Amino acid sequence: MPKTRKTKGIYRRGRVYWITYMGLDGKQKHESTGSDLKADAELILAQRRLEVDQGKEPATRRRDRNYTFQQLADRYLPFIANQKGAKIKRVRITELVREFGWVKLSRFTLAMVEGWQSRKLSEERPPMKGKKEPRPPYKPASVNRGLACLKHMFTKAVDWEMVSEDVAKRVKKVKLTEENNRRLRYLSSEESDRLLTCCDRYLREIVTFALHTGCRRGEILGLTWDQVDLKHGFILLDVTKSGKRREIPINVTVRGVLQEIIRRLDSPHVFVNPETGKRYQDVKRSFGTACRKAGLKDFHFHDLRHTFASQLVMNGVDITTVSKLLGHNSLTMTLRYAHLAPNHLQNAVDVLSRLSSLHYNLHDSRAEMA
Repeated sequence: MPKTRKTKGIYRRGRVYWITYMGLDGKQKHESTGSDLKADAELILAQRRLEVDQGKEPATRRRDRNYTFQQLADRYLPFIANQKGAKIKRVRITELVREFGWVKLSRFTLAMVEGWQSRKLSEERPPMKGKKEPRPPYKPASVNRGLACLKHMFTKAVDWEMVSEDVAKRVKKVKLTEENNRRLRYLSSEESDRLLTCCDRYLREIVTFALHTGCRRGEILGLTWDQVDLKHGFILLDVTKSGKRREIPINVTVRGVLQEIIRRLDSPHVFVNPETGKRYQDVKRSFGTACRKAGLKDFHFHDLRHTFASQLVMNGVDITTVSKLLGHNSLTMTLRYAHLAPNHLQNAVDVLSRLSSLHYNLHDSRAEMA
């Protein structure tokens, strides 16, 4: 089948042809033809170029420029409904609507979005319910995720012909803030034992499971018995943050935890609230109480995963193996634990010493033979 001849100034977005040409103001213009026929695009492009040559403002296709951000959000939410992470995306969109809800899409400017970004990073948040102290400003990572969501919404707004590409480009010019994700908090063996002692029985089972598997909180609380294979000694996670299946070996401690749990017939989940018969949705409050009793400060549930990885590295397990157990997409994500390896720098340079010793021995042997 012959290839379609490319025409300068014409391109496709999905099934619709778009055109681009230089306007009277010397800036590049982009316009949807609304047609899936290339011939239509060629005709419209020729008309636009002629109008510019004649010094006329091109009579572009009429576009409804009165859409508000709220209307874009109403259309975008169903679009992401079945996507991974839809729940947290809905939260971000709700926050964006609270800020920009009734702003016309065509009115968005670089300064407007940068102002929102600056306020998020600098202004204190309202206090939690029942408390008086205001919360600190959002962290760069949180603001960046909201900005990324905003940019993608404008990408779709162009596809859906709700706004011009020029406006979307203004929004996309906003730069992400540099993130500092170097925080690495983990427990020593003594601290781990102290924390477990301060946990109620149900929480002790969950925390022990986390310390010996490196699973995330959602993976643990959502774990079902059909994912547990005690016979062959592994746990299979089908849905993970990285989107890849992950097998987690079951050690003696995890096996003991699972064998002590009474399997309920009315729930498929492993960790079930005996009072309600349903899975635990969150353990934030009880975990915080246990941490206070154990005298642990600035420690979160996710830090149990850091503890799992850190303890493995400090006891000589190589980074590649730890990366596979954590289910990281790349080794780069696991390198944050590399400095914990015992004598890892000394061992590296010792390799050269061994090579040098071999060289010197050969040199000495040749000298003796001479």
